[in-house]
Amino acid sequence: MTHFQDQRQAWLALYMIPGLGNVVLKRLYERFLDVEAIFQADFFDLMGVEGLRKGVAGKILDGGLLEKAEKEILAAERAGATVLTYQDPDYPVLLRELHNPPMVLFLKGRKIPLEQTLVGLVGSRNPTHYGLKAAEKIAMALAKRGAGVVSGLARGIDAAAHSGCLRSGGFTVGVLGTGIDVVYPGSNRKLYEKILEAGAIVSEFPMGTAPEPRNFPIRNRVISGLSRGVAVIEAARKSGSLITAALALEQNREIFAVPGSIDSLKSAGTHWLIKQGAKLIENADDILDELWFLTHETGPTDRNQKSLPSGRMEGVELKLYEIIGNYPIHIDQIARTGDMDAGQVAMVLLKMELNGTVRQLPGKMYVRC
Repeated sequence: MTHFQDQRQAWLALYMIPGLGNVVLKRLYERFLDVEAIFQADFFDLMGVEGLRKGVAGKILDGGLLEKAEKEILAAERAGATVLTYQDPDYPVLLRELHNPPMVLFLKGRKIPLEQTLVGLVGSRNPTHYGLKAAEKIAMALAKRGAGVVSGLARGIDAAAHSGCLRSGGFTVGVLGTGIDVVYPGSNRKLYEKILEAGAIVSEFPMGTAPEPRNFPIRNRVISGLSRGVAVIEAARKSGSLITAALALEQNREIFAVPGSIDSLKSAGTHWLIKQGAKLIENADDILDELWFLTHETGPTDRNQKSLPSGRMEGVELKLYEIIGNYPIHIDQIARTGDMDAGQVAMVLLKMELNGTVRQLPGKMYVRC
């Protein structure tokens, strides 16, 4: 009879068997109702589980992965991670609904609150300034209203979503396409560390797993699976974000999309989603209303009220602010639209930049802050 130091070892021993996927492993667990009972079953009992191949059944009976599983637990503990299994009471409830949930998760940081509403925010790794601003703004508002944010800790929209949530003191979950001890991309290491302080990072991949392309679609189903709804901020027509949206639809989650410029290829994917029936959103309230979410704010909110910069603006400054929008505009175009002298415009824009109402981008392009 196979002996286990704890049930995590038994789960990992099964999880690490080549050819035994999440779907069949879930069926095994539902058949025997106890992970250790799987190892105590005979060959004919195992073969009664739909989809289990003879070779995999033989590996279960062999029990040769116990030592490897124990090493994996020790490696996780050295990295500051815990092993969360499908039968663990802290396992996220929504993930249990999936037909192929990750039966083992590696977790760092805080426990994922089982009662908290989580919203997935995903999008382009190479977004426009508009996309970054939208992701951060929506994430901040979700956090202020008590919702958490789930994303993939990638460059671009993912990073902006995590950062915005943290700025408002919210709980955010980063789902990795690598081992939990592998920070990818390396430029997000500081963000990774910040999330560990106030949120959680999870991965279903073994320790040390490199960022292989095939891992990320697998990772995406966990982003959508943890979330009650998924919002795509900015995405090209063919992108990983649309894969996440498709997975969310299969999982019976709500799909949201932020509209953009008709001239921007980065918004072609979100516009396509809207045409297919995704809910067009402009702010966090649009998401939360669809999820029947009770906000934590006191008093009514005016969703049509525009966000205004701090301090009063009048005269030329107000005129320029109204010309400058969320999409970059060249200083020459600003001067032409306002019918003003270019030198005067440059001086006023410098003052506005110092006041934090506008931002200068490369190429003398300006956007609102």
